[in-house]
Parts: sequence; C-alpha cells; structure tokens
Amino acid sequence: MHIQITDLAAARLTENLNDQPGYFKVIYDMEGCGCNGIIAILIVDEPEALDVQIETNLVPFYVDPKQQLNLEQHMKLDTELNYPSFKLSSDSGVLSSNVRVRDARAVAAVSSGNSVSCEL
Repeated sequence: MHIQITDLAAARLTENLNDQPGYFKVIYDMEGCGCNGIIAILIVDEPEALDVQIETNLVPFYVDPKQQLNLEQHMKLDTELNYPSFKLSSDSGVLSSNVRVRDARAVAAVSSGNSVSCEL
C-alpha cells in the first residue's frame, strides 16, 4: 500500500505535528459520527502493535489491518491552499474530499480537548 503526498499536503501535515513527535494513522472513523463513516487521519503517540505500515514519500503512515479494506493499493493525498481538509484519491476515484486530521496524542488531549473528526 502506498500514498503519494503532494508538497502542499506534506507541509500541512508537518504543521499539524506542532514540532511534537507523533505518527500518522489513516482510519475509517464511524464512532460518534451518526453517518456511514469517514476517512480521517489521526496523529498518535505510537502505532498499535498490529498496525500495518503504509509507505509514503514523506513518513510512513499506519492503518489498522481490519480497515485496509476501505483503502486502495495506490492513493494520493492532496489539499488546496485555502481549504482546511485533505483529499484522498486513487485510480478508482476520490475516496474522500474532506479528510480531516485529528490529534489524538496525549499532549494534544491535555492542551486542546478531544475533537470529533465527524464535525463539519
């Protein structure tokens, strides 16, 4: 599995780390959504023991093996200059045009509280 990350998306992801250590994890979030679920990117302290690594041109991303079915083998993560979220696409089409980043690290939970990735 591979995600090609555009330069603008890479810069925005780096900003989201806030100069703190963390790992990016792609999830298909259905918790508390009241919807069919959405693709989101979590910033976590450490990947889970069974998480599978996704190769990228930036840093490795991770995914729960059970959620791999919701993703494609080759994807692209992009963003627009004045739009706050990301677009994840593949050769098959757009998987999500509203991928949000949620910081789930312990340091972020203390400073900003928990945010729900399904909020618009």
